[in-house]
Amino acid sequence: MASNLLLFFLLVVSSVPFLAFSSEPLNPEVEALIAIRQGLVDPHGVLSNWDEDSVDPCSWAMVTCSARNLVIGLGAPSQGLSGTLSGRIANLTNLEQVLLQNNNITGRLPPELGALPRLQTLDLSNNRFSGRVPDTLGRLSTLRYLRLNNNSLTGAFPSSLAKIPQLSFLDLSYNNLTGPVPHFPTRTFNVVGNPMICGSSSSHAGNANAAECATVVAPVTVPFPLDSTPRSSSSRAAAAAVGRSKGGGGAARLPIGVGTSLGASALVLLAVSCFLWRRRRRHRCLLSGPSSVLGILEKGRDVEGGGGGEVVARLGNVRQFGLRELHAATDGFSARNILGKGGFGDVYRGRLSDGTVVAVKRLKDPTASGEAQFRTEVEMISLAVHRHLLRLVGFCAAASGERLLVYPYMPNGSVASRLRGKPPLDWQTRKRIAVGTARGLLYLHEQCDPKIIHRDVKAANVLLDECHEAVVGDFGLAKLLDHGDSHVTTAVRGTVGHIAPEYLSTGQSSEKTDVFGFGILLLELVTGQRALEVGKGSGVIQHQKGVMLDWVRKVHQEKLHDLLVDQDLGPHYDRIEVAEMVQVALLCTQFQPSHRPRMSEVVRMLEGDGLAEKWEANHRPAAMAAAAAPHELGYDHRNDSNGSVFFNDFHDNDSSLSSDEVRSIDMVEEMELSGPR
Repeated sequence: MASNLLLFFLLVVSSVPFLAFSSEPLNPEVEALIAIRQGLVDPHGVLSNWDEDSVDPCSWAMVTCSARNLVIGLGAPSQGLSGTLSGRIANLTNLEQVLLQNNNITGRLPPELGALPRLQTLDLSNNRFSGRVPDTLGRLSTLRYLRLNNNSLTGAFPSSLAKIPQLSFLDLSYNNLTGPVPHFPTRTFNVVGNPMICGSSSSHAGNANAAECATVVAPVTVPFPLDSTPRSSSSRAAAAAVGRSKGGGGAARLPIGVGTSLGASALVLLAVSCFLWRRRRRHRCLLSGPSSVLGILEKGRDVEGGGGGEVVARLGNVRQFGLRELHAATDGFSARNILGKGGFGDVYRGRLSDGTVVAVKRLKDPTASGEAQFRTEVEMISLAVHRHLLRLVGFCAAASGERLLVYPYMPNGSVASRLRGKPPLDWQTRKRIAVGTARGLLYLHEQCDPKIIHRDVKAANVLLDECHEAVVGDFGLAKLLDHGDSHVTTAVRGTVGHIAPEYLSTGQSSEKTDVFGFGILLLELVTGQRALEVGKGSGVIQHQKGVMLDWVRKVHQEKLHDLLVDQDLGPHYDRIEVAEMVQVALLCTQFQPSHRPRMSEVVRMLEGDGLAEKWEANHRPAAMAAAAAPHELGYDHRNDSNGSVFFNDFHDNDSSLSSDEVRSIDMVEEMELSGPR
């Protein structure tokens, strides 16, 4: 009896650590993301901050969360990822978007993907997935946009996809799928490059004759118009007739044999050519070529209100609006609804017919780019998905030449307006804005393919959502920069006071142009002042006139950082954090673009990693030997006390501006330099 009691006691004691451990279960979203990371090979360390000890994955790179801190997006396109995709992704039950295109991920598509009840966008294109397309994908009742093209998928064409009720875009091109294509109500559909696909039957979807399937060797594109009217059988009959004898007669056998031999040789050459072309396609950028999303976007006619011929369509979650609808939503583009004015045009508050409040940007110069270029730009915006980038709701490309972009309405306005408003933004919010903006720009520069240069980074172009999180806007018409180019030469466009010196003098822009603008934004967050305002405060700062960068540089030399801080903050800020943010800003605004950090370095420094080392490295005299530049352009190469070289936008520090000149500077702050962006 005593031994039994002792055994029972030991069992109870041994179970206590287990009970204590199990009382605090891990976040299931964290567990799922860690399992995904473990299945992938990450050569560039883009997932390095995925920490299994964390309880909140919303701060992780490549992860997008909702306002309720639920993981709704997983996006790591063009990151060189390999390995396999874990089926544990199904535990991210709130996922709405999965964007892993342009990587080298192998293995089979996880059948568990079909268990994501809220998934709307799935893009796994340009990887190395193999095996069959899981039938479970047919369970994704909310899926609108599906790209599995340019993989090595095999097996029968997935008929289960025809059961997805909201699917509006499907691309399965350049795989090795076989069998008949079922009837799809999908508006945009592409299966080109699957050599064993045959067309669907107009009356019995999926019941095409196997012999017909075997003879259709050339790539076949199956477009479906918006009314889902089945194609006529004439084209399928013509395709099925390839290599098939319809009439008898021995006299015809020799020509048929010769023709068959020649045809077989031609088909072999065609197959080799297609193989080589396909390999080359795999390395092309996402936004080019015949598989381009908008390149195969089906169009329809807007019959609402009497058939005016407006184009309406959907690109995944991006809608193409009719001009009438946006005209009505904004009360005829009434001046009462103007939210702001910018270099590209006015932004209006609008209310759609379903009650949704949106922001409508009416482009100022619709003739500056043709329809094809505009569609390419819209495509780029729609594929740039990040927590800190403004999401595109829709667009309008009317026959009259009007070009409009539709975005979510941001109730808290821009950072520029909030810095001048009441109550003032607290210091913690300003820090979050800085980090969020940096992450958004990092995504544009280093995680988009092709990379995107914003070219007008300023407080007015950073919006605040309902949680006061930074959302970078107005990048939609920025230039695309291929990896082979180090800079883009173009007519200068931007806001005076935020323009990098090399961009102003030569028209050459690069990622470092955006870094300069971001540095000015950091100074605006610290000081609460605009880029061209003179110093405000007491003492020596009151008499220091000039643009912000010169003023901040002088204060930094004198170690008077407290005088930089926005007076509206009072004493409620961290002196060390202010000094560090000023240091990051000065690093970002160095004269030489090569001396400025990359946005990935900026993010790390703002998060407290590597600032001291970067500051020391950039302030060694040998590293700061700047090339001579013409002073008549306004360049100031004189060093600060640490030997650092900065840029003087308009004047020499020894000169003093008159009150009229100061007023002139204020007047030109919002001036936009001409030229297309």
